[in-house]
Amino acid sequence: MPELPAPRVRAARVEDDAELALLDRLTWSHLHAVVPEPRPPYPPFFDERHSPEDCLVAELGDRLAGCLRLGFPTPLESNRHVRQIQGLAVAEEARGRGVGRALVRAAVEESRRRGARRITLRVLGHNAPARALYAAEGFAVEGILPEEFLLEGTYVGDVFMGRAL
Repeated sequence: MPELPAPRVRAARVEDDAELALLDRLTWSHLHAVVPEPRPPYPPFFDERHSPEDCLVAELGDRLAGCLRLGFPTPLESNRHVRQIQGLAVAEEARGRGVGRALVRAAVEESRRRGARRITLRVLGHNAPARALYAAEGFAVEGILPEEFLLEGTYVGDVFMGRAL
């Protein structure tokens, strides 16, 4: 059986907008989303808060397989040494192929390259696969907000994780 290609991670480009917007809609789930399911008219993926420079894209062969948004936790200058993973999506057909792990590792390296001292993220308490991935990549639970969100009739905790760079 031929070996499957490893994910290749690169910076997003403006021309990725439509494909990333579609991936974002196709991967929407209350497992990780606290906002309502997207409905038409769909907004662009990139906007004034999310530029291509702050998005990493994973490809398997010539197909877009996932993306990760990397931002700042606050707009404060005193907090500029911290970067935050603000979204991670992997296409259904690419799951289990190392795409999420490659994106998280690339986010850590990109944060270091940009001079960050820490990287953080927030993940829903019931998202066991994501929490396991982040823990395996060196993120530790730094706080939990119990029952922070009400999703489909269930209260869900918000887990804050981080790691030093």
